[in-house]
Amino acid sequence: MGALDGRICLITGGANGIGREHALLMAAEGAHIVVNDLGGTADGSGGDASAAQLVADEIVAAGGAAIANTESVTDFDGAARMVEAAIEAFGDLHVVVNNAGILRDRMLVSMTEADFDAVVGVHMKGTFNVSHHAASYWREQHKMDRSAPRALINTTSGAGLHGNLGQTNYAAAKAGIAAMTIVNGFELARYGVKSNCIAPVARTRLTLQTPGIGELMKSSAFDPENVSPLVAVLAAADCPFNGQVFSAGGGMIGMYAGWSITEVIENQDRWTVEGLMEDMKALPKSFPTVTPMQQIAEIAKGN
Repeated sequence: MGALDGRICLITGGANGIGREHALLMAAEGAHIVVNDLGGTADGSGGDASAAQLVADEIVAAGGAAIANTESVTDFDGAARMVEAAIEAFGDLHVVVNNAGILRDRMLVSMTEADFDAVVGVHMKGTFNVSHHAASYWREQHKMDRSAPRALINTTSGAGLHGNLGQTNYAAAKAGIAAMTIVNGFELARYGVKSNCIAPVARTRLTLQTPGIGELMKSSAFDPENVSPLVAVLAAADCPFNGQVFSAGGGMIGMYAGWSITEVIENQDRWTVEGLMEDMKALPKSFPTVTPMQQIAEIAKGN
């Protein structure tokens, strides 16, 4: 018996890297998998319809159940067809893992409108598209008294939670996804849906494009399959978490506390500009943070 026996899961970006490992592990745990992937390059160009099919075939060859899907997450109607494909193939949909992503890194002054739109379109709009259609289906099931434990699992990044040079587009999209996760957790709980988010730290074709990362990520601790057990836990029918963001990678799972007000100055009357400027001198100019990159560096030291 697997932890996900009978769970029907749609995984976007499931043909390579972390998405592929999610699909293989969840299938091994008994889930039925829809492997969605265009099979494009890291910057979103091109496509290979066989990429998703290869993963689906690997799952079936191992005794699991899977189908391939090559719709684009950027296509609103295509996202609806993904959800329909899962229902037609397996009779229901319990879990969505929004994992599809691309990179087009540029410094702000060099980033084009196309660079920005493409990355935000895949990451943030793509997450919205698939989540919207899944949530609409889950709401209708709930109305018909066909409720079941559902899970929405999104993918953010340390770039979105902490920032990173050259990634205005990617960071904006990933920060938006983390916020969407929290809002969706509020909204969908009534339908039996748990909405959570992971910030993976792993060696993939996307992360290896970041200067200096390749050397740090040689350790097996950063194999992408090390992230997938967390996704399986969040996909389980008895998952207790909702509206949370997790960091995962390098043998470490962490929970983010989110934005919190930690320092306050007060005034009984309306501030003047000069008065506020003076009072704000008492505030710290920055706060210490623990980032995934710091985790990588610490783990690398230990190796």
